[in-house]
Amino acid sequence: MSESKVLSASATLEPEIEGEADQRPPHHKLMTLNMGPQHPSTHGVLRILLELDGETIITAKPDIGYLHTGIEKQCEAKTYQQVVPLTDRVDYLANLSNNLVYVLAVEKLLGMEIPPQAQWMRVMLTELTRINSHLVWLGTHALDIGAMTVFFYCFRERENILRIFEMFSGQRMMTSYFRIGGLALEPPRGWDKVVGKFINGFDENVDQYESLLNSNPIWIRRTQGVGFVPLETMLDMGVTGPMIRAAGVAWDIRKSEPYSSYEKFDFRIPTMPGNDVWARYRVRMEELRESCKIVKQALAGMPGGAWQAESPKVVLPPREKMKTQMEALIYHFKIVTEGFRVPAGEVYQVIESPRGEIGYYVVSDGTAKPYRIHMRTPSFGNLQVLPDMVQGKLIADTIAGLGSMDFVLGDTDR
Repeated sequence: MSESKVLSASATLEPEIEGEADQRPPHHKLMTLNMGPQHPSTHGVLRILLELDGETIITAKPDIGYLHTGIEKQCEAKTYQQVVPLTDRVDYLANLSNNLVYVLAVEKLLGMEIPPQAQWMRVMLTELTRINSHLVWLGTHALDIGAMTVFFYCFRERENILRIFEMFSGQRMMTSYFRIGGLALEPPRGWDKVVGKFINGFDENVDQYESLLNSNPIWIRRTQGVGFVPLETMLDMGVTGPMIRAAGVAWDIRKSEPYSSYEKFDFRIPTMPGNDVWARYRVRMEELRESCKIVKQALAGMPGGAWQAESPKVVLPPREKMKTQMEALIYHFKIVTEGFRVPAGEVYQVIESPRGEIGYYVVSDGTAKPYRIHMRTPSFGNLQVLPDMVQGKLIADTIAGLGSMDFVLGDTDR
């Protein structure tokens, strides 16, 4: 086997940690171990530099940037509508969440009112995205710890969600379905029956997942009391989402700063006091049920009417009008070839994604292309507490701790 394929590990003499020098035998050695950048439990390209004393972790340093794409810089060379497909690629498991926060920011700059049906449809599809993301997290997290059956069940339901996304947009993952002014396409015929068939039986599926894990002694021992991080550290590092709610903090942007008609939906913020891997698991399981509740409410109360705003200089006109009205044809040509101008100004928009708070800072200089877009992603803040989470713990606990964070490396690196 070539040297490059050997697990990157080296035993070296390291400076003693203060207070431990006298307790170690002569010639005591610490081991420096590279976990990653290609490692199954990181679910992406992440390098963690571990300093070990046997199997106990002395220090852990995340090394990010292997998936840096320069998306923020690319946005400056695109028209406002052309940026939407780039937001899909920030977090492949929450592409509609990134679509939503971006279009909300631009719509604020434009002072645009979005029709109720488009707002409710955005809520419904974003919650299906949250369910999709949590299913991938649960299946892969359980697989990392040794529970293989849950993985197959979670991906069974996820497949149905991806078919719903394909029905709406023509794409299973990178849908780009939310557009400035509303939706990309009119909702397809029969969408309500397909969504209803899936969501009405989903609560039973969540019960099935829990029946496999809640009393599993291996799962309990690998998660309870593992991965604790002081709440003060989490607040200092900007941790959000299920991780902060699993520390007992009931903070959710959908409640504190409602957007896209979330104030019209009845749901609660699940919290747990444990602040460990088990508590994060319990919070996300309850979030699956709450998202299911929101989708059912959206399905039952979906308003009628337009699915796009009336703004001929921003929203592409219907093709029927293009065949009969010269003005509509001209607007279509100008929007596609040149884009549309956005009034000069700046805005910061934040929403609640499956991983926590996504914030988009958009600056306009009055042209058809954004002057600056900065993305505040939840995975970046959440990953910063990894050293505090695993220090003094075993390597096996690192796997459980990493899984409980549910980060996406594209979301971290951008």
